[in-house]
Amino acid sequence: MFLTVHMPDGSAHRLEALEGWRVMEVIRDWGLPIKAECGGACACATCHVWVAEQWLDKLVPPSDEELEMLDGAFNVDERSRLCCQIIMSKELDGLEVELAPESLADTPQERIAVGG
Repeated sequence: MFLTVHMPDGSAHRLEALEGWRVMEVIRDWGLPIKAECGGACACATCHVWVAEQWLDKLVPPSDEELEMLDGAFNVDERSRLCCQIIMSKELDGLEVELAPESLADTPQERIAVGG
């Protein structure tokens, strides 16, 4: 299964994803520069993404804890989610998200190789 991540600079990356992995883990493990400071504990908003509208109804609704963390993020709208709270499943194969600029890590990592 695959996940497409649109970056603030306009580039897009199609990443191979495994079922049961958090979207944040997929993004981080492929080497894209995501802050994700709390490592997926839903304790910050540094993995804020905007989910493509056609995918919103397929996601599990955000928890109260996630909504509280999103209150501290910039440019939050109805598409906003913390990608540490989105778990990849067969139903999400092809999911598209855009990384919010404030979630971009300061130092870009080594160039990534993206699966088929």
